[in-house]
Amino acid sequence: MLEVRDLHAYYGKSHILHGVSFDVRDGEIVSLLGRNGVGRSTTCKAIMGDVTPSGSVRFKGEEIVGLRPHQIAHRGLGYVPENRDIFPTLTVRQNLLMGQKQARREGRWKMDDMFEMFSNLRERADTPGGVLSGGEQQMLTMCRTLMGDPDLVMIDEPTEGLAPKLVEQVAELLATIARRGVSILLVEQKLTIALKISQRVFVMGHGQVVFEGTPDALRANEQIRREWLEV
Repeated sequence: MLEVRDLHAYYGKSHILHGVSFDVRDGEIVSLLGRNGVGRSTTCKAIMGDVTPSGSVRFKGEEIVGLRPHQIAHRGLGYVPENRDIFPTLTVRQNLLMGQKQARREGRWKMDDMFEMFSNLRERADTPGGVLSGGEQQMLTMCRTLMGDPDLVMIDEPTEGLAPKLVEQVAELLATIARRGVSILLVEQKLTIALKISQRVFVMGHGQVVFEGTPDALRANEQIRREWLEV
């Protein structure tokens, strides 16, 4: 589904990604782990075209490096950024409608699905997005991306700053997304969630992948956890 090979990216003269390589298979949840500042979010932005990379990114067999973000999105790659980019003056319902790529084509997800998963959004369907709580805005951002019917979705720190109850809801949503055949690349700080729902994990350090394996393999590798994950 997604093949990343020798990916490099820069912010000005700062070399952030140093040859990142990994893949995400059909219907798979893969987590990208690591401490803050190691390049996880930059990896997502480089794949999406928000940061100009060098190297290769193939999505569903097509090279997408060099395409603009909207072109990549229309090929079926969704992106939920860390900063919860909603439209603050539009209502919840309008934000969700903005996520649709083709209003006449019915995809995997409908607005009722979003309201069923998150009753808070149903209750606030006609409320401007800008007055929602941080947790509600995170729900809205994820749901808006799903309304575009992606085949793979990259989700950056979805549980950051959320109450424990909402963290559980997000974890359930991620499992539901995967059950519907959508692949997930998850950037997550909470190891308990990542290890619980992922089929494979990649650990990043200093702009490179330093570990690849199953959640069980990471649990068993105390050296990697101590050197690259624990504070």
